[in-house]
Amino acid sequence: MTMEIDTMPSEYNDVVLRPMHCRLNANTRSDGSAMLTQGDTAVTATVSGPIEVKLHNLQIDKAHVEVYYRSKSGLPSIVDKLREKIVRDTCESALLTVLYPRSSIFLQIHEMENAGGLIACTVNASCLALLNSGLSMKSLLGGVHCVITSDNELVLDPDQLVSEHAVASLTFVFESVHRNIVAVHTTGRFTIGQYNDAVIKCRHASDIIFKFYRDVVRKFATHATTTKVET
Repeated sequence: MTMEIDTMPSEYNDVVLRPMHCRLNANTRSDGSAMLTQGDTAVTATVSGPIEVKLHNLQIDKAHVEVYYRSKSGLPSIVDKLREKIVRDTCESALLTVLYPRSSIFLQIHEMENAGGLIACTVNASCLALLNSGLSMKSLLGGVHCVITSDNELVLDPDQLVSEHAVASLTFVFESVHRNIVAVHTTGRFTIGQYNDAVIKCRHASDIIFKFYRDVVRKFATHATTTKVET
């Protein structure tokens, strides 16, 4: 069963994000999958697991988490490896891997379009795919991207044009329980004050992300129940 959900996040705590669209079960051959668009940025994530683990990755007390990132075009690059590491580290921190010892959880990411905020969209698509797979998690993950312009303006979730002309780019990943920061990726130059302002604004924005997740799961569950009754 495939479920498509549109959400148009508007003003919320003086914070605005680009429109988001989610399609769950985008890949019916995996244990869980999601295609997410944030603005014109689009990412597909698929989850397989727990599955048999390779001997050199075997861990007796928890599952091994493996991530493969596939860019839109070309061979894997150093930047792609960085994105793999960010997704793997954040997802591993959220998953209850101790419940799946001697197994592997494989997450494959496919970049479909990069129009700004790619890392944040990748993390969010991965979280939705994990939710769809039914794997146990300690918390959800919400990625938010912002930039600082040459006029020292903080722009939340900008498009590619604004991102390309920014003097600094910051991506934060928050967990859903206490809204603590799980991961940070920054480029460019910025002050401590600008960093702190970015954290506050992005933390507020993560509320929109987590509300979107709740809407997705609620509508998906309602649709699944209705389908079973009709069957």
